[in-house]
Amino acid sequence: MEYKRITSIQDPLFKQMHELMQNVFPPEEVLEFDLWKEPLEDPGIRVFVAVHEDKVVGATEYRYYEDFNVAMTDFTIIGQAGLGIGSFLAENRREDLLALAAGNGKELYGMFAEIYDPYRVEHHEFGGVKPMDPYVRREVLSHLGYKRLDFSYIHPSWNNDGEAVEGLDLCFLPMQKETTHIASELIVQFLRRYYTVLPNKPQSWYEMVEKLETKETIALLPL
Repeated sequence: MEYKRITSIQDPLFKQMHELMQNVFPPEEVLEFDLWKEPLEDPGIRVFVAVHEDKVVGATEYRYYEDFNVAMTDFTIIGQAGLGIGSFLAENRREDLLALAAGNGKELYGMFAEIYDPYRVEHHEFGGVKPMDPYVRREVLSHLGYKRLDFSYIHPSWNNDGEAVEGLDLCFLPMQKETTHIASELIVQFLRRYYTVLPNKPQSWYEMVEKLETKETIALLPL
């Protein structure tokens, strides 16, 4: 299996990846094909696919914020079971991020990720691929070390229509296992930066951020 980076919508592998996204994620979570042009060309956004026998069977997008010394996993897609795609993507992503942090003269502090709560999103089929089932994914991410941040999370729809998407938790994977809380200021700065691309955010999102600003730290809870 090969770990290949995609930097253009003209890359034939991107067409395969986008189709895979459409098969797996609900419509409001998938950015339109043409709107991927700038993100793919952005050196700070890293999109990689797992290629098996010339076919895209998995993908992951993530980014590293040098000033925050944290990463964000935008998504991870496992296209089929039985190939070890999840561990392949996670291991390669981790190695890449550790190298990026080292190049920044630091040890990576941790990584954010949005994780579906299976008790609130049972209607999502995720393409019928069992490794993408919310129950399975949550357990896998828990084993990887991800923790749920202790606040009610609102996700702005990627349709940029101002709608609030619920049913997700904002989680964090601390590189130091003894970490039990992270600074609320870091979460706020990260969320403002991450969602700059969506000008039409719901009022509930702004209220969530304002509430976070009143706190010093947020606890990391088990998934």
